[in-house]
Formats: sequence, structure tokens, C-alpha cells
Amino acid sequence: MWRKSSYSANAVDCVEVGRGVGIRDTKAPATHLAVAPGSWSTFLLSVKLGKFARSGQTD
Repeated sequence: MWRKSSYSANAVDCVEVGRGVGIRDTKAPATHLAVAPGSWSTFLLSVKLGKFARSGQTD
């Protein structure tokens, strides 16, 4: 089952996450990038900690 971020609203240019499957672009739903659960958890934690924020931006 694929989920789109609530931040995407009704936009068509979105990334979706599939539990145990990976991530995919809504414009190319037939393909996806497999992501290991541990790697996904690490990525989410990094996002929450602001490691991908632009320089000087924390929100």
C-alpha cells in the first residue's frame, strides 16, 4: 500500500512511500526504489533532526 505525504495535498508531483516496498514518484508508479527499513528509519530521523535543511534554515 502506497501513501502520499499529507504535505502533498492534491499536487501531482509527489513522492509516495510503500511500507516494506520503498519510495516512488507519482508520475511513474510502475517503478520504485527499494529502501531497507533501517535505512528508511535513519533517513527519517535525519530529516527530523534538520540535517537536510538549507544553510541557516531549521524549519
